[in-house]
Amino acid sequence: MNSQVTNPFGSRNEKGQSGGVLAVEQERAIQEVQAALIIAKRFPRDPIAAMDKILQACTRETLADSALYSYSRGGTEITGPSIRLAEALAQNWGNIQFGIRELEQRNGVSVVEAFAWDVETNTRQVKTFAVPHVRDTKKGKKLITEARDVYEIVANQGSRRLRACILGVIPGDVTEAAVRQCEITQSSTVDVSADSIKKLLSTFLSEFGVTQAQIEKRIQRRIESIRPAQFLQLRKIYQSLRDGMSGTEDWFDVDGTPSVPVTAIQPDNNGTIPEEKEEGKNANDKDDKKDQSDDWYSVFIRRISAASAISETSALRQELEAQKLSLDINLYSELKGKITKQQFRLGAVERIEKMLKELPQPGEPEAASKFVSLEKALNAVKVHLGELYEDYSIRLTDMKPEYLTA
Repeated sequence: MNSQVTNPFGSRNEKGQSGGVLAVEQERAIQEVQAALIIAKRFPRDPIAAMDKILQACTRETLADSALYSYSRGGTEITGPSIRLAEALAQNWGNIQFGIRELEQRNGVSVVEAFAWDVETNTRQVKTFAVPHVRDTKKGKKLITEARDVYEIVANQGSRRLRACILGVIPGDVTEAAVRQCEITQSSTVDVSADSIKKLLSTFLSEFGVTQAQIEKRIQRRIESIRPAQFLQLRKIYQSLRDGMSGTEDWFDVDGTPSVPVTAIQPDNNGTIPEEKEEGKNANDKDDKKDQSDDWYSVFIRRISAASAISETSALRQELEAQKLSLDINLYSELKGKITKQQFRLGAVERIEKMLKELPQPGEPEAASKFVSLEKALNAVKVHLGELYEDYSIRLTDMKPEYLTA
């Protein structure tokens, strides 16, 4: 005989406890959202300071190198900000929550949500999508069962949507300015030394199976003579391949036929060029055209460096745009970046010179505060001034005791 009396309220209490936990979680989530909204309203972002932080972050070589990617669409090459740059934008713009959530996983499919929420403006971007647990291989689709592999494929697919969400809540002009600054940083720090080229070739070969011959065929020259703009373009292609935005077949010939530079074509035993390599017959004409192109390139570079007014760089930009269709896309991008860099430099010089001219004499009203503003302005444009920054810095250091006396 059972001496234990069953509690008639037992199951009901369990349900009540379960419902209580759910209610507590719901209340906690509501309070977190309310707290985020209150903090964002109490401490709104300063757009000027946020923009300065973003541009300063884009001067870091490590960020700039991974900030841009390229992919091909309909035969047109498109360049845009990568997920790394999007994350940097969100972090420095402020008051933005973003991330990826796995909502459900069953029957070999994960349902995932990527989101970005500007708490200050209450602007929200959400993308919900399904990620099958399969991986494309040369032998077809392969089912994935390992938890680590599932996590990696979900994170890879989610990062693309997260990038789109973040860029959807950040003003377009902010993104464009960051991209321009990253291009300037890349142009000023690109290293085309033998060691750097060797590292690039090794990375492409080990990670994507792209050979030196395939790369040389794309850039239409020996790898030893690669131009800085072409080197930067290969970096963007690498970033695109790593992020899964494109495949090797979008950029390189993958038919297994090695490409041979024109300079490497050898005559047969009769001293003639084989028919299948007929493109080498006009090598002299090509060399002449290349020399002319290099001469124009050198002259244009000197003109950019010699520009002493923004109006001159604007005229150079118009001239470059007129030549765009006849130029290699990599050469065009390189020259455009150099013009932009010179425009930033001249703009920074103009700003500092104007502030120096308007600076009151020591001891006059607002002289000290305007001197402090001048110092801040100089530090803000440091990356654009280059060697001129040291000249201005020494000049302000000499003036400082007169303006900021104890």
